[in-house]
Order: sequence, then structure tokens, then C-alpha cells
Amino acid sequence: MFIKALMIYFLIANTIGFIIMGIDKRKSQKDKWRIKERNLFSIAIFGGALGIFAGMRKFHHKTKKPLFNIGIPLLTILNLAIYIYFLQE
Repeated sequence: MFIKALMIYFLIANTIGFIIMGIDKRKSQKDKWRIKERNLFSIAIFGGALGIFAGMRKFHHKTKKPLFNIGIPLLTILNLAIYIYFLQE
């Protein structure tokens, strides 16, 4: 039961991360209100790193920022390690 709930949580977190990257990219192109970078990192830290990473690649967004090019892949690896840890239990 716990594993199923955790997997649903990670699925939702990553979906939100991916969508948020698309929204922020669109807003940046139109010079409108933007999502704060710390909010993007918060989503990544709390399980949505894979979605943020996929959004970076799909939308070509934040790819020139060293903090994102290093930080998000590292958080993705950390998130994947957590997924694997809980799946093995």
C-alpha cells in the first residue's frame, strides 16, 4: 500500500514538474510572469526531478544555466536512488 501511494506521489510530482517547465518556457517567450527558480528546485527536491529534467530537454528551457545543468541531473539521480530504495523493500 505504501509503495503504491509513493509511486503515485512520484508520478504526480514528475508530471507537475514537466508541465511547470513548459509553462515557464512559454511565459519566458512572452515576457510574462515567471516561476521562481527556487520553486522549480523545490519540485525537483520533493520528487519531481525527473519531470523537471525531461521538461528542460523537451522545451529547451534553463539549459544554459549551470545551476540547472548540474543541479537537476544530480537531483534526478538522487530521486531515482530513492525510487529504487523503496521499490526494493
